[in-house]
Amino acid sequence: MARARIYKPSKNAMQSGQARTKMWVLEFEPAVAREIEPLMGWTSSPDTNAQVQLQFESKEAAVAYAERRGIEYQVVETKPVRRLLKAYADNFKADRLDQWTH
Repeated sequence: MARARIYKPSKNAMQSGQARTKMWVLEFEPAVAREIEPLMGWTSSPDTNAQVQLQFESKEAAVAYAERRGIEYQVVETKPVRRLLKAYADNFKADRLDQWTH
């Protein structure tokens, strides 16, 4: 039986915006370990579900899809990210709390 993970992806270190972080993703866990092809050294797997990544508007839609298809799933909740929005000009404010270092 296929097992899947449902999660909301986080932004990577190279991303400044919130693109590709709003959709929920259903991703299958590999059923078979990868093998190393002896001639070229490439890794391969006969499991094609490991290549599938489905996107959904909401967590409920992803869970409903998995239940309809009889897919065993695990929902991974992420903590909301707290961001302190500052402008570049805040570095030069007169009422700045910390010391200017240079």
